[in-house]
Amino acid sequence: MSVVRTLAVAVATAVAVAATPASAQFFLKPYDTSGERVTGAEPGIATQALPGATPEELRAALMWNLRAGLNVAALQCQFEPSLLTLGNYNALLFNHADELKKGYDTLGKYFVRTAGSAKAGQTALDQFGTRVYSGFSTVSAQLGFCQAAGEIGQEAIFVPRGYLGEFAEMRMRKLRNSLVAYGEQQFGRNVNWMRPVRLYEFGNPKCWRKGLWQVKRCGAFPS
Repeated sequence: MSVVRTLAVAVATAVAVAATPASAQFFLKPYDTSGERVTGAEPGIATQALPGATPEELRAALMWNLRAGLNVAALQCQFEPSLLTLGNYNALLFNHADELKKGYDTLGKYFVRTAGSAKAGQTALDQFGTRVYSGFSTVSAQLGFCQAAGEIGQEAIFVPRGYLGEFAEMRMRKLRNSLVAYGEQQFGRNVNWMRPVRLYEFGNPKCWRKGLWQVKRCGAFPS
């Protein structure tokens, strides 16, 4: 069975499970954050550019971006327990521990190679990890991010061991897209501009002289 077909079966299984009574539903119609498969070379998709990285190294970077994103969701999204972000993240760590370690080692070798020494490589790897986590901080888009992370974490449970890198390629665009706030899509919102109402200082004695409103001081008297 091909890699794509294997993952398609896993995702279909996850969708079937998700078709049971809904978990968190923040919007009547949420924004569709799904996107095309990525390689890791796309700007911003792996947090930072990795010049000279091999396809295996790019895949490792995507896998660790996915892990970091679901880790952030496990911490930030517990306000809605039905998303299961914490449990799904722990399951990811357990089911794909070997692949995650291999990916981490692959990234470590990349940074040692490009930085020129083991010490500089470790520093670069640490900085990369910090940037990855910082890249998933969200405030205004928290609801959309949590919903997308919940769906991706649910799908990840059914990904066979050894295929997490390919799964990251298929879902990283969706996770990145969810960091932009969109809100409710069922109803359009038109925000009409209104001229602010001027507040006249009727109690200001400087605006009056012998019972007459002083136009030069306080503007035209409201009609």
